[in-house]
Amino acid sequence: MKMKKWMPVLILALLMPVMIQAQSVSKQFVIDIPHGNDTTSLYVFLPDEQMATGRAVLDCPGGGYTHLSMQNEGVDWAEFFCSRGIAFVVLKYRMPKGDRNIPISDAEGAVRMIRDSAALWHVNPHDVGIMGFSAGGHLASTISTHAEGDARPDFSILFYPVITMGKNGQHEGSCRNFLGEERDDERVIELYSNDLQVKRRLTPRAIVILANDDKGVPPATNGIAYYTAMRKAGNKCALYAYPKGGHGFGLRKTFPSHQQMLDDLSEWLERLKSPGRNSFMKKNKKRK
Repeated sequence: MKMKKWMPVLILALLMPVMIQAQSVSKQFVIDIPHGNDTTSLYVFLPDEQMATGRAVLDCPGGGYTHLSMQNEGVDWAEFFCSRGIAFVVLKYRMPKGDRNIPISDAEGAVRMIRDSAALWHVNPHDVGIMGFSAGGHLASTISTHAEGDARPDFSILFYPVITMGKNGQHEGSCRNFLGEERDDERVIELYSNDLQVKRRLTPRAIVILANDDKGVPPATNGIAYYTAMRKAGNKCALYAYPKGGHGFGLRKTFPSHQQMLDDLSEWLERLKSPGRNSFMKKNKKRK
């Protein structure tokens, strides 16, 4: 889908030591983009330049398209990524309130901004991924399956994602808030049931992480359905389904498989090939 170029009207690039306390975060700042009475915000966390791999991840927290879990599914992850040399950006996207183009335009604009800021943030513009939790996972998978050109991410990390908008197996609140008055339109339902929108060679590789006992967002019709669609299309996709944990565990240490999940995600990221990483690292060293 084509969107108007997303330009920030106001940029706040002030160090925010109160946001998090993370040893591996070298710089952190907030970028605010006002939209009338509402605001889109990007919380940017950058690793030390000497550690930077060039990879970046845009994070879309969940919240049923009514609110955002900015800590557990947002800024708390900064240390995990920055300690691995990965720039981390949390997107505080606007709620759709029935207009799905609002969060979509926020996410597409954020991907473009990361790529536009590649030189300044020491990011490889060809190694920008998107991560999402629950409804944020729906937004992330929407960008992965619908976005074009420089708004399309290079990989996806989907935690217990909402995928289907269909009547069977849907997360009702997310569907109602995202589709609005068109929630009964079969054409629109199919268009944003993202397991039905996976395209061979175009939809970026992904990792899907969930718990088998998730009662909030049924795995079979959501995360597992996306994994199945990716594999059927011949696209690379990994699935990690843990026995227990329910919905919304995020980075909570109370999640029974917390450390195993972090190890699995870390290993997947390490195995993920970075386009032009060697040339990026050489250029990065020359700048120092």
